[in-house]
Amino acid sequence: MHDISIWILIVAVFLLAGTVKGVIGGGLPTIGIGLMGLVIAPVEAAALIVLPTFITNVWQSLGPNLFPLLRRLWLMQVGICVGAVFSVGILTGGGDRARAGLGLALIVYAVLGLSKFRPRIGPRGERWFAVPVGLATGAIGAATGVFVVPSALYLQGIGLAKDDLVQALGITYTVSTVALAAVLAYGGAMHVAVAGPSVLALVVSLLGMKIGQMIRARVQEKTFLLLFFIGLLLIGLHLVLRTVL
Repeated sequence: MHDISIWILIVAVFLLAGTVKGVIGGGLPTIGIGLMGLVIAPVEAAALIVLPTFITNVWQSLGPNLFPLLRRLWLMQVGICVGAVFSVGILTGGGDRARAGLGLALIVYAVLGLSKFRPRIGPRGERWFAVPVGLATGAIGAATGVFVVPSALYLQGIGLAKDDLVQALGITYTVSTVALAAVLAYGGAMHVAVAGPSVLALVVSLLGMKIGQMIRARVQEKTFLLLFFIGLLLIGLHLVLRTVL
């Protein structure tokens, strides 16, 4: 990653990814891996997002309801870690399979977002779905670097208040990032050469988040989300077509 064009791309991509996170409270790893995965291997893109994603999500996790949310969500978090273990090696050694999987994950996430599908999960269903959702999230995340499917749908469906939902997303993505870092370390993708680009990605992401918070006050969130999901859909389609054609 010593090519100057890659460093410029990191600045552009993570400025955008941070801005998206500042507006809607998520999307940093999805945008980061999705766009970087167009020009570098998904495993390299995943290694880049570990530091900025971890720092920003730890900050998002902190709040007055941290421990009540942990007690409520711990089964899903355990499932994420177990699911990631079972998918070790797909992202780090998958090549085209990893790129196609990333594209499919982005397409599914974008289609669900554009359809405005929002599940409703009652108290009894919450416990029953926690582990399967965690396992699926961990497996998909370890294979693609994207942990939003189906965890985001589950968290939206269990009836959390707005602030609790943002905090719960932060908790879930923090655990997911640690699981991803473990998968990458196991596959040898976490090494010293990634440190410099990761720090740059972190700094630019934080700047983007600040910009996004300012944009949030001026742009309707519905309009922004529409553009966001359309963009993800196009990226996903490109990744899949690039793999099969």
